[in-house]
Amino acid sequence: MMERVVAVIPARYASQRLPAKPLVDLLGKPMIQRVYEQVRKASLPTAVIVATDDERIADAVRRFGGEVKMTSPSIRSGSDRVAAVAREVPGDIYVNVQGDEPLIAPEMIDEAVRVLLGDPAAMVGTLVKRISTAEDLASPAVVKVVINAANEALYFSRAPIPFVRDIEEQSLWLTKHTFYKHIGMYVFRRDFLLQYASMPESDLERAERLEQLRILERGFRIKVGVTVYDSLPIDTSADVARVIELLRAR
Repeated sequence: MMERVVAVIPARYASQRLPAKPLVDLLGKPMIQRVYEQVRKASLPTAVIVATDDERIADAVRRFGGEVKMTSPSIRSGSDRVAAVAREVPGDIYVNVQGDEPLIAPEMIDEAVRVLLGDPAAMVGTLVKRISTAEDLASPAVVKVVINAANEALYFSRAPIPFVRDIEEQSLWLTKHTFYKHIGMYVFRRDFLLQYASMPESDLERAERLEQLRILERGFRIKVGVTVYDSLPIDTSADVARVIELLRAR
């Protein structure tokens, strides 16, 4: 029997660096609409839902004909917001798609879902991409992942990991080891998603501000798929200008 896959796009109104981010205009459409339309192009999700804590975002979603669920403003993370939707909307697998990814490739969503479909024992999955520049390796905004031989995450960090001991110049590390960037998309089986949401915030999660560390710190595994597609999230007004340029080019 085919598993029911629900894609959920968490969207908060408040943002320190870019207020009202989901409603930023991108060539006549709010960003949340751009994200929603890209997710709808994926072949495996059977439903796409925006999960928000703000009526202004909900109204924007209703205006373009999307499905929206209101969630508590006290919810801590995107995956916790997805869990709130999972309590109301039936499904087997839930995809947490970041609400600031207006150019997300639909193929990435299907790849992430297949991480779980290909391993019935895996409870949560995500994607990584090979790092190709020294700038990405050094940037705290690019989350690095160390994975094992079974394609499971060992650790996520904003620091460059692993440390290449015998090469002092960090820009040369890429010539000696394959480094991976984390793509901030998660795929959960329903039971584990609800379990995750019941876990208190962990020490590592607080230190790195990375919600996935809550899972690893408690001894659960995260299955990883490697993608060739990249992630272009919008965090600043400069990112907005860059995305508009790319949309115009298309």
